[in-house]
Amino acid sequence: MGDLRVRIDRVLGEFVEAEIAELLALDGELAPVAEQLRISIAGGKRIRPEFCYWGWRASGQPDTDAMVRAAAALELVHAAAIVHDDIIDGSPLRRGRATAHERLGDGLAILIGDLLTAWAGRLFHASGLPRSFLARAVPLWTTMARELVAGECLELLHTGRAHDLGRSLTIVRFKTGSYTIERPLQIGAVLGGADRATMDALAAYARPLGEAFQLRDDLWGVFGDPARTGKSSLDDLAGRKPTALLALTLNQASERDRGRLEDLLDGPLTPAGAVGVQEIMRRSGATAAVRRMIDERAETARAALEKARTPPDAAHALTRLTYEVTADDHVHR
Repeated sequence: MGDLRVRIDRVLGEFVEAEIAELLALDGELAPVAEQLRISIAGGKRIRPEFCYWGWRASGQPDTDAMVRAAAALELVHAAAIVHDDIIDGSPLRRGRATAHERLGDGLAILIGDLLTAWAGRLFHASGLPRSFLARAVPLWTTMARELVAGECLELLHTGRAHDLGRSLTIVRFKTGSYTIERPLQIGAVLGGADRATMDALAAYARPLGEAFQLRDDLWGVFGDPARTGKSSLDDLAGRKPTALLALTLNQASERDRGRLEDLLDGPLTPAGAVGVQEIMRRSGATAAVRRMIDERAETARAALEKARTPPDAAHALTRLTYEVTADDHVHR
């Protein structure tokens, strides 16, 4: 797993530097944009490329550098998504550094995200895999983009409105679960020529795991240690994002706590106010309920994987990734 991440990082580094050289050849004044592009792909766990790669291996295909390059393109999709997401949320920090819009303004940040999206398609199609392999993955790539945008739009449409657990889980599935786990895994499998039974088995594994991943991210967004998550713990609360955690809190809190929560979220949220929200969430039982939801979905994913007839190395890697995307080691106790 560690070796795969090193290979993905190498591919990304070489590709981005080559593209930056072409960009700077147009005009040297683009240097600040070039530097932000480097920052945008720095760090990160490379989860999406890993799922894509192991989807390929789950289809019975051998290791190949071309597949590592194709998988690495998924990280550029993610880099673009978080640049745009940070603008939408007004987030000042990402991975412990100032976000693109904080450093360069919204206009340039939007364009950086757009360019990262274009780079993702270029790296994927220039990966070295046969054109016939790449062609059969295009419909899934398009589906992934559609679902990602739909989830982001739904989150914006429901931010600040009445919170509903079912709607929150739909947003979870589209906004993060799909483009983080399910679609990358399926893209890798389709590239490898997986049969219908394998595709169905991987979907049964990926869908609950994608939900678990976003539910954990919701916990990190409120209770995460900023020194470890690299993000402010105020962003999700201040934005009143329609998370399952907030929906459950509002449903389960006492009348007094619910009123206090509404007051805290209606005004500018201070660090002290955030602590008050955390206390209400714990007291309501919502925090523990979300953790149970994560564990239940992770167990469903593991059970589906055990039933799937995937090669042992792929099964082992996907089992490890199941733990990695659901562990809560960044949460304040």
